Amino acid sequence: MTKLSLSKDKIQILLLEGIHDNAINELAARGYASVERLPHALDEAELLARIGSVHMLGIRSRTNLTAKVLEAASKLVTVGCFCIGTNQVDLKAARRLGVPVFNAPYSNTRSVAELVIGEIVMLMRGIFDKSNLVHKGGWMKSAKNSFEVRGKSLGIVGYGHIGTQVSILAEAMGMRVYYYDVVRKLALGNAQACDSLEELLGKSDVVTLHVPDTPQTRDMIGEREIRAMKKGSYLLNAARGKVVVIEALAAALKDGHLTGAAIDVFPKEPSGDNDPFESDLRGLSNVILTPHIGGSTLEAQANIGAEVAQKLIEYSDNGSTLGAVNFPEVALPVRVGATRFLHIHENKPGVMRRINDLFSTRNLNITAQYLQTDPELGYVVIDVDGDVDEGEVLADLKQVDGTLKTRFLYPGRRG
Repeated sequence: MTKLSLSKDKIQILLLEGIHDNAINELAARGYASVERLPHALDEAELLARIGSVHMLGIRSRTNLTAKVLEAASKLVTVGCFCIGTNQVDLKAARRLGVPVFNAPYSNTRSVAELVIGEIVMLMRGIFDKSNLVHKGGWMKSAKNSFEVRGKSLGIVGYGHIGTQVSILAEAMGMRVYYYDVVRKLALGNAQACDSLEELLGKSDVVTLHVPDTPQTRDMIGEREIRAMKKGSYLLNAARGKVVVIEALAAALKDGHLTGAAIDVFPKEPSGDNDPFESDLRGLSNVILTPHIGGSTLEAQANIGAEVAQKLIEYSDNGSTLGAVNFPEVALPVRVGATRFLHIHENKPGVMRRINDLFSTRNLNITAQYLQTDPELGYVVIDVDGDVDEGEVLADLKQVDGTLKTRFLYPGRRG
């Protein structure tokens, strides 16, 4: 059997920020043994010093993959974000360089939803302030500003996987649930859709945000929206830090328009545990501040470790890009016995003709071909039979005008 383009034991994998053991176990089970795991993030200078020898990189939310870093990653095949968000990666640069990026958009859904429900109860009972007082030796046994959640109205902005989980849990506790989403969504249980954000804000005792970080969602909850909320209501944000204008929120809490808030994400967050956290919300007794831990449970991290590692393995083993956030998605069946090439290229006329001509002139039979394109990128995986000189074919594929990245592999490999 012909040697692989790069055997699994030589594929260098770097995992940062204390990624869960499940990722190591999944990779090892499929034959990937050259794995280095670090408990912390690396800054740009450190990444530039390390990235040149890395084939697969795993990160969480603190590592920033800039275009400069990605351009220095001459051997990089793929990136795994072991978290929900991918805004810490320059996705356009990765795409331009032929590097698919994978994440775990659903694995911590339940963890975030449970935190939100717990914070709603704590806010409406004033637990945070009372607990701090008791810790200091005080005592405030009072029902003032303490409420049951039963019968109260919860407004959910963003009715996706997390929003719907929150909806189910809240309704089970007796809350009336309203939701607003820019995409029409089918209600679960007795939840009711609102036609506008303003409608939801005006009728909700508690508002919780579950939207992605996009140009449309940045600063979507500012002075006008906060003042449109019911007087005495509560605001929770476990979505993205730039969704809420913190200064406007702090002002509304100080003047009593809002009774309380719980914030897990912030516009600017410390780069490490030893860096100071600065915010206008610090010191406000009616605010629960948590350090971006919505998805930080052992269960969620275990699920994320397994899910993202599996996506990296599938791409490395057979070229599947299912779940990539910056790439055409292709789910590929394994074809035992064929030699598989993959080719990533600019989407322009003539590329596929040249690729097919390359194989036909070598009397290689194309037994299967999988092509997906978008306006900028083309991704094709080709299975061939015949007497294949992989090195020569690979060299020819690299010469095709518009090529971004190409390699060969054997889909029958199962570790």
